[in-house]
Amino acid sequence: MSPAPPSSTPYRAPLVAFLVANVVSICGTRLSTIAIPWFVLTTTGSPVKTGLVALAEMLPLVVCKAVGGPLIDRVGPKRISVLADTASMFVVALVPLLHTLHLLSFPLLLAVVAVAGALRGPGDAAKGTLVPDIATAAKVPLERVTGLESTTERLAGLIAFGVAGALIALVGAVNALWIDAASFGLCALLIRRWIPSAHQRTKGEQDDEGSYRQRLHEGWRFLRGDRLLLPLVIMIAVTNLFDMAYAAVMLPVWIRDHGYGPTEISLILGAFSVTATLFAALASAIGDKLPRKLVFTVAFLICGAPRFLVMAFDSPLWAVTAVAAVAGVGAGFINPVLGALFIERIPRPLLGRVNSLGDALAWTGVPLGGVVAGAMIAAIGLAPALVTAGAIYFVATMSPLVFGHGENWGGRQPRRGRSGPPGTGDRPEEAATASSPPQ
Repeated sequence: MSPAPPSSTPYRAPLVAFLVANVVSICGTRLSTIAIPWFVLTTTGSPVKTGLVALAEMLPLVVCKAVGGPLIDRVGPKRISVLADTASMFVVALVPLLHTLHLLSFPLLLAVVAVAGALRGPGDAAKGTLVPDIATAAKVPLERVTGLESTTERLAGLIAFGVAGALIALVGAVNALWIDAASFGLCALLIRRWIPSAHQRTKGEQDDEGSYRQRLHEGWRFLRGDRLLLPLVIMIAVTNLFDMAYAAVMLPVWIRDHGYGPTEISLILGAFSVTATLFAALASAIGDKLPRKLVFTVAFLICGAPRFLVMAFDSPLWAVTAVAAVAGVGAGFINPVLGALFIERIPRPLLGRVNSLGDALAWTGVPLGGVVAGAMIAAIGLAPALVTAGAIYFVATMSPLVFGHGENWGGRQPRRGRSGPPGTGDRPEEAATASSPPQ
């Protein structure tokens, strides 16, 4: 049989598979972000224990993501992603299995979610490191891939939050995690089958990079020396802390105190996800034409503090939902802009380790978000805690107007004949990518 004529279709397969895998994996993870906190809150009645579960998952995630970069560079992002997702499938399935066998104590739940977080760290970082290979195979600009990646993340949130409440009400919070486990398995299958493998370096090339510690330090030295990326990552670490506080503890407690349930949580988060998905898609189409610093700052002003303040002043459910929908407009623009900025500043040989370190630093506040929220509510009450969180979020949001002064954010600004933006040092080889810190 004669070979098929050349076609552009096969080049799109890696991009489509990557985006589908992204939706599937994130849908499962978003489902667990509602199911597990709701299970703990309704069975224990303790906001502090609810926060401890978030800490148990997110702390190992951040640590393993931070130290896993050199392993991704050496073993390859595709292999790490497939292995991490396959293992996550079995670990997450332990929660409903142990619950069915009446063996799921609270300490054991903490241990299981800690292992799940440890696996998700390098797995998530590896997926971000796949982006340049996917862009090359699909023959599309890197900015398009990061924009579409963010769109699929929002779409996944829309799907998950739209059905999570009904699903939890139907089968129970813990049993819904069977779907989360299956999503990891499907994601591993998609990436293994359709994502191209990166160039495998020879043993000599790997040995020239030095020890694991030296390679990790090299990634940190690059990130620490960049006058724009490091301040941005620190700022996002603060906002991520309060995003987790909002989703894991503050919103569920507000919902419970007002006599609502998981369906209303899905309504609010789903409203956010609808607009975030639509405007992330818009950002993927026009992202290369945007003034990044202005868009980034305004987007954070819209999506940040108002979500906390509207609950603090005891607004009705429809107002909380409406503010969440408006917040999604801003959120849709953040990751496409941030992802394109990272793309321009990280050298390809350092991609895995810098990407992992940047993501890990951005996530440092996430493990503490639930605990901080629980402690704040216990100490000063829900409404004052919401006002405090909104005020801190606002201050963090305004920080891009102060740091990175004189640095080129890219976008509509001139390149001055270089592959990377001014202010990144004499690194003419820069033309790489990093997954934007979570938002």
